[in-house]
Order: sequence, then C-alpha cells, then structure tokens
Amino acid sequence: MANKAFAYAPAPESRAVVDIAPSYGLFIDGEFAEATGGKVFKTISPSTEEVLSEVAQGSAEDVDRAVKAARKAFEKWSALPGAERAKYLFRIARIIQERSRELAVLETLDNGKPIKETRDADLPLVAAHFFYYAGWADKLDHAGYGANPRPLGVAGQVIPWNFPLLMLAWKIAPALATGNTVVLKPAETTPLSALFFADICRQAGLPKGVVNIVTGDGTTGAALVAHEGVNKVAFTGSTAVGKAIARTVAGTDKKLTLELGGKGANIVFDDAPIDQAVEGIVNGIFFNQGQVCCAGSRLLVQESIHDELLDSLKRRLSTLRLGDPLDKNTDIGAINSAEQLARITELADSGEAEGAERWAPACELPENGFWFRPTLFTGVTQAHRIAREEIFGPVLSVLTFRTPGEAVVKANNSQYGLSAGIWTEKGSRMLAVASKLRAGVIWANTFNKFDPTSPFGGFKESGFGREGGRHGLEAYLAPSSPEGER
Repeated sequence: MANKAFAYAPAPESRAVVDIAPSYGLFIDGEFAEATGGKVFKTISPSTEEVLSEVAQGSAEDVDRAVKAARKAFEKWSALPGAERAKYLFRIARIIQERSRELAVLETLDNGKPIKETRDADLPLVAAHFFYYAGWADKLDHAGYGANPRPLGVAGQVIPWNFPLLMLAWKIAPALATGNTVVLKPAETTPLSALFFADICRQAGLPKGVVNIVTGDGTTGAALVAHEGVNKVAFTGSTAVGKAIARTVAGTDKKLTLELGGKGANIVFDDAPIDQAVEGIVNGIFFNQGQVCCAGSRLLVQESIHDELLDSLKRRLSTLRLGDPLDKNTDIGAINSAEQLARITELADSGEAEGAERWAPACELPENGFWFRPTLFTGVTQAHRIAREEIFGPVLSVLTFRTPGEAVVKANNSQYGLSAGIWTEKGSRMLAVASKLRAGVIWANTFNKFDPTSPFGGFKESGFGREGGRHGLEAYLAPSSPEGER
C-alpha cells in the first residue's frame, strides 16, 4: 500500500546470502539421514508459491530413532557441569548472531513475514534467549527450585510456523541449560530454519544426540508426544491440538506445558496518547500479519474517543506497505499458507455476514502467493465470531466501552487469556485494570514487547506453564532427591 505522496523505490534484501539445498533429511544423532520409507514433502515460499526444498517426512520409526539418540546422549549431557553446558549455549548464540542475516532471509522466504521483522525482531531475540539461558546453566541451585534440581530427561518439543526459529529458541535453550536432551518437530510449512539450526549445532560442536530435529506433519508430532521415551512435552500452537496433546499425555508421568491460542484485548482509555496508541494497535495486530498468538485482535476503545481514534487508525493503515517480504520497506508480508488464508477469509466473511462493518485500505495484491489486506471491523458485538474466535490473521475487531469496569468485563469475556494491552496516562488506572485482567502477559502503553528474562504464558484455553525468564526453567527440572543426589 504505497503512500502516493512519497513513493518508495524497491529495496530488496539479497537472496544470495542463503544457500538452500534441494532436499533435507532428518537430523538424528548428529547426522542428517533419510526418513524411513523415504517419504518427502515440499516446503514453499508463501509470497511466491515457489518450491524452496524437499524435506523428509518423519515416521513413528524415525521418532523412535531420535528419542533413543536423545536418551543415549542424556547420560553424558546431564552429567556435564553447568558451566560446560553454558559454553555450548554461548557458542550457539554467537553463531546465530554471526549468521543472522542468512537466517533472517531464510525465515522470510519460508514463512512469508517481512525481512525487517525477521532481521530486527526474530533473530536478535533468538540469540538473546540462548545467551540468557547460558547464564542460568551453572546457577540452577539458585533458581528457586531447590538445591541440585535434576533434568527430566528427553524433551519432545513441537513448535508452530509463525515464529519458527524464535519458538525453537524458547524451547531448546532452557531444555539444554537444565541438562535435558531434545527431539524437536518443526511445523510442516516452515521446517528450514530448524534444519539450518541443526547445522549450527554441529558448527558449535554440540555432542551428538543432544538436539535432534524430526520434520513432518501432524502425525509425526503425535508420534513424538505419545512416545514412551519422552519425559517432557512442550507445545506451542492451536488450542484444538493442545487439547489433543493433553489427552494423550494424561495418565502418564510426562511433564507438560502448553502455549496455545489467544484473543488479546487492547484497551484504549480516553486519556491515552492517540498517536502512540495507534502505533501500538498496528503493532499489536498487524505485526507478522496478525499471525501471533498474543495479537491484540480485540480493540476496546472508550466510547468518547472512538471516532477520533478510528480516523487516526485508518489513516495509519493507509500508509502500510503490503508486498514482497524481502523488500526492506514492506510492512505486511504474505500469509503463511493457503490453508491459513482460507481460514482468515472465512472468518472475515462471517463478520460481514453477522452485521459488522468491514474496512480495509485500498491496495494491490500480488498475483502469486497468499495475501490478505489489513482489515478492521466496527460495530462488533461480543456475540460475533470475529470477537470470539482466534482468526490468526491481520483482522481487528473494534468494540467500545464506557467505564473501566465494563472494559475489564469485556476483556475477560473470552475463552482465552494470553495477552492484553492497556493505554492510559494514569499509572493508578493502569495497575488497577491490569490486576483484574485474566491474561498471562499485560503490556502498558506498548504491545508485543518480548524479553528473554520475562516469562510468557496464558490462562484458560491459552494453556499453562511459562516460557522465558527464571520461570521457564521450572518446566525442565525435577526436584532433587532428599539426599541431594542426581
């Protein structure tokens, strides 16, 4: 969406910095290997629909091989002093920094998000998580989980496609720091950055079997979750799949954390700085095309400033640029897959059918790829599907309120409880409202700010457990024995 008053020249990032092989195997016990049966699937670029590579389709037999490799490696890895494990994590973090441009381009190609997001948000945070947990590796006695806490064993981790490398870092860094070994299943549509991370593990000299990457579809992830050799399951993704995983794990001794869907409320009071709030709203719902579990997809505006805020917001949306994700000027990239685009389209159409008023800035969509204009709905009620269901796309539902109490009731009227935002100049109001919101992460006068030292997670159907910060260690530790022995 070009601003006609100031035309931009294309500023594409070079694809030459990343070398994608025509095919990739599974990474098991420090080596790449074909899948049992030799099955493969293609991964495509969402912005062009071109095939990027063929990737091995892992089976239950492959998952078994990976879990056994991780189990074997666990004996030596868990026995290492924390300071020694930290050296590997520091090394991985530094290599990620050194290869950040390559990884950013790769992530943009495979995921569809703008290069300025992968370059300026994803990759710095990926390195920061490995640095942070490297610092914890030799301090676990002081983490608040007892003296000499023990690792659990083999962690089975299943990650989503919206932040492929960042979700990998959220999972793998604390697992390795605490002495666990890992079998990770990346999302089917975005496997490449995890496979490049496998190469980084080899480059860092990580012992074989400590990290294993098994690519595949949902059946591969289900096999990993159900494997009897897995001691800990960590999943980030949809609430429906999370419920299925919880049923699978129920009755076993596996430790489980789930980070699931969200329908975050972004609450704007009448004393909020309008321009600042508009930037926060845009960042809250249109960052990564709204494909963010903690997106601020419900905008609650105090009635007295509704018209002023909406006018300002529409002007701002008209300046956003949609197009080639590798162009450094692009604000809105491609939707990750045809399947996801169909879901966004269906839910947006339901908003119109149920009587909400739809608005989107005029813009030209590329001929190839999966695209959706940034869209907002006004006249939304809490009964509308677009106000209740997670759309996971660049669609904003606007509701109004009159009092802080009404704002809290509307914000909490959701099956989800992952995130919320509050915009006001009054610190007392900020704290009073935040204390009443049932959300795991609450931002004040900002949105979508992440830090490895801060825990992240939700309430209700947004899951349980926390990732990040000191809290993120707990999911990978067992209390020490009475004698303090391992």
